[in-house]
Amino acid sequence: MKGDLSVTTAQTSLSLKKKKQWSRIIPYLFVAPWIIGFLVFTLGPLLFSFVISFFDWPIVGDKKFVGFSNYITMFTDDPLFWQSLWVTVKFAIFFVPLNIILALVLAILLNQKVKGSSLFRTFFYVPSVISGVALAMIWGSVYDGEYGILNYLLSLLGIDGPNWLNDTTWALVAMVIASLWGQGSMMLIFLAGLKNIPQDLYEAAEIDGAGKLYQFFKITLPLLSPTMLFNLIMTIIGAFQQLTLALVLTGGGPLQSTYFYAMYVYENAFKYFKMGYSSANAWIMFIIVLALTLVVFKSSSMWVYYENEVKNEK
Repeated sequence: MKGDLSVTTAQTSLSLKKKKQWSRIIPYLFVAPWIIGFLVFTLGPLLFSFVISFFDWPIVGDKKFVGFSNYITMFTDDPLFWQSLWVTVKFAIFFVPLNIILALVLAILLNQKVKGSSLFRTFFYVPSVISGVALAMIWGSVYDGEYGILNYLLSLLGIDGPNWLNDTTWALVAMVIASLWGQGSMMLIFLAGLKNIPQDLYEAAEIDGAGKLYQFFKITLPLLSPTMLFNLIMTIIGAFQQLTLALVLTGGGPLQSTYFYAMYVYENAFKYFKMGYSSANAWIMFIIVLALTLVVFKSSSMWVYYENEVKNEK
């Protein structure tokens, strides 16, 4: 009997060990698809692009190791690098603040308790789910110099509209306006941040006689600053990755006034088949965006308010 009892006890402990092992493995099985996808489709290509940035690889031919030659050529003997980078910087200077302000204003308007607010949320979000190419085609018809609806509306006001996409002065402005059309996702993120602000803070401010403007700058903006930090970083990244609109509408013209850095990377890879050189271009973009992101994070301590940190200090 004692032998049977010991065997039964051993089997029970073994089964418990197996259950514990499976309980440890099962969570990893659930996240395995994401991990595999990340390794195969993100980390793998990222590391591969870094390696081939040191090669001269015309895709259809053999790879030839050239060291830092691609990077040296880019900085010293390629005027398109500086031209595309300058165009992208100009675009970001206008696009980033306008996109943040517009998304915040729309979120505040949609946060008001009025009838049909859910319908307006859907209306403003729809452009975000439209294909980039389809959106570019729509804006192409809007910007048409002869038959575009934008110039027609301007003519009703007695204004002779420019040839938006063929004028070096207005082409980049047209890209900024068209890009602002699809900020529904950012608007929803701001709206979620507004919903998380305790209403009793506004009620207390009203009792103290604070006006709406004072409440906005002393309550809304400080408590919304972490959300603004996230949206700011995502907008900077999106500005430096701008490609579809310019590729479809202007092809980088006129006179390279809309020749964005992402188009420069794209054409080196798939038009001129310089895959190694294009990879070097892409890594410079990564370094620039990373540097800007670090600057924003470093400066966030001066303007981002975290309620938990204040509580911990108390």
